[in-house]
Amino acid sequence: MSVRLSTEVRRKPFRRPTLSTGVAFWAAAMIAFLGFAANTAASPLYRIYQAEFGFSATTVTLLFAVYIVVLLLTLLVLGSVSDYVGRRRVMLAGLASGAVACGLFLLAHGVGLLFCARALQGVAVGLIAGAASAALLDLRPNSGATPVVSSAAPTGGQALGAIGASVLAQYAVAPTHLVWWLLLAAFITGAVAVLAMPEPGKLRPGVVSSLRPQVSLPRGARGAFATAVPALIGMWALAGLYLSLGPSLAVQLLHSENLLWGGILICLLTGLGATASAVLADKNPSGVMLSGCLALVVGALVTFAAIETSTAAVLFVGAAVAGLGLGSAFMGAYRSTVALAPPDDRAGLITAIYIVGYLSTGIPAVIGGIAASDYGLHETALVYSVAVAVLAASAVALLAHRMATGRAMRGTHDADAPPGPGTVPPCAPIRARPGEAKA
Repeated sequence: MSVRLSTEVRRKPFRRPTLSTGVAFWAAAMIAFLGFAANTAASPLYRIYQAEFGFSATTVTLLFAVYIVVLLLTLLVLGSVSDYVGRRRVMLAGLASGAVACGLFLLAHGVGLLFCARALQGVAVGLIAGAASAALLDLRPNSGATPVVSSAAPTGGQALGAIGASVLAQYAVAPTHLVWWLLLAAFITGAVAVLAMPEPGKLRPGVVSSLRPQVSLPRGARGAFATAVPALIGMWALAGLYLSLGPSLAVQLLHSENLLWGGILICLLTGLGATASAVLADKNPSGVMLSGCLALVVGALVTFAAIETSTAAVLFVGAAVAGLGLGSAFMGAYRSTVALAPPDDRAGLITAIYIVGYLSTGIPAVIGGIAASDYGLHETALVYSVAVAVLAASAVALLAHRMATGRAMRGTHDADAPPGPGTVPPCAPIRARPGEAKA
């Protein structure tokens, strides 16, 4: 009898439970949502950490910048690695990094662990963004819902991560701990879901060669890229200001210590930015970029007026207008530039656009943090707003000249939308998979 039982056990090997394609699709979407939510959850907590550990505004912006730098490096080196080793492995690595980051936030008793946690968050989002968005496409390649979900998941994560963290920090117990315990549980749950998920992609050889970043500026797109650079710098610099020092600015103008206001400010910027980019995705790229840059000028000037007059309500109006400008200006700049490059050269150009975007998000924010420590947040934000308005106005002038001379793109054909939301941080630079056209 015992021999027969052992034989039956050997004949029926253990099978892990496997999610259906539909459930796996939504699991991948929630993982993308989670990665971006964990990132923006840190922004409303900066003020608490600053008061608890006694660091300056410069350190606040450095905490923001270290995430940006590590995220950029992760995307440049590992952005397409899931094409070779599989989506599940990369998502698991990203979820593990996110879980460890939550653990470091929970253990933090000084600024050192905060920097380590933010760096790991950069690794987590860099790995999750590319692998999860690719998994969505693999699981439902012909569904019209796929690009919508791919864009909405990180956008929703950004907005709700900021709001949720600020609500918990303000109204729940343990303001710097509860949110990380909840996110840690979510990362572990996500890992369990990935383990039960069928592999969406196909494993391929050549992973080592994929680690070399592709950056290029095709000759036909150089003029459009040069026109877009001032807009890219201005829009991402303004976003960096809001995401790093925005909550502190809101508290200063409102004369209120309620952390929820900082979350609302970030939600307005990212939410309306993503909405604008989605609504205008199929419109004329040059016109969209022009209107977006004009909105950026207005948003920056309204922000200036809010700070100068200490009118908190106007600050939120400025954030809303700036968000609309950010989303539309990036959508137009991206499409009008990428469409002018040959399909085989687009991957390197897309990477160049995102390098400018990420560096423009982090470097000006750090400069602003240093200035805020030396001259005060009020004066720094005023100068910052004017600088953004000047950059956006320069982009308007350059684009108007290109349009007047007939060099700007007039139609919408062959102008794909950017991968992911038109908000900070954008999704991974997309490299073409082997055997496919680059786009």
